[in-house]
Amino acid sequence: MTITVVIADDHTAIRAGLAMMLGQADGIEIVGEARDGDEAVRLAQSLRPDVVVMDIRMPGTDGITATTEIVRDGLASVLVLTSFDIDDHVFAALDAGAGGFLLKTAETEAIVAAIEAVARGDAVLAPEVTRRVIDRFARDRSTTRSTSQVDLSVLTDREREVLDCIGDGLSNADIAARLFVSPTTVKTHVSHVLAKLDVRSRVQAAIIARDGR
Repeated sequence: MTITVVIADDHTAIRAGLAMMLGQADGIEIVGEARDGDEAVRLAQSLRPDVVVMDIRMPGTDGITATTEIVRDGLASVLVLTSFDIDDHVFAALDAGAGGFLLKTAETEAIVAAIEAVARGDAVLAPEVTRRVIDRFARDRSTTRSTSQVDLSVLTDREREVLDCIGDGLSNADIAARLFVSPTTVKTHVSHVLAKLDVRSRVQAAIIARDGR
């Protein structure tokens, strides 16, 4: 199954390099390139790719704003690929609904694996930022609400099981194996969980799951 990808970066050389690198990977097809956030949103609307690989710092509409629009409208999943692991960028990207956050220093294999994971609906974090993200969301209740502020009763029994699996850090494939359902069914349940809990990322849902134990 081919994963269609749009690359959004304001540097022509970086776009060309990523397109050449990713285009050689089995199962990935580059269908568009955007120079800024506005163009990324337009291409997502017209092409409906599986994944947008998004830089953060771009002229005009930045990557965070573009990610918010793309995820809000259900146009594609977003993998943020940037040179900066500044905390504010990491948390803003995840809060905007990005399915993953990687640094441009990542190896080709890691970027390809991240695209595949995000396309499946799984979450990906650069190893350099994982601990900081968990710590920040665990203590910052303005970003991720505690269970005292979240009504878990809105979830069905199956959705609560899926939430617990997310809290254990399981991928969609792992959840499917644990619950004896298909990955497609898991993806649907995860979408329902995020919508009902009013969160945009699996990271936020995972913290809520851990708080509820």
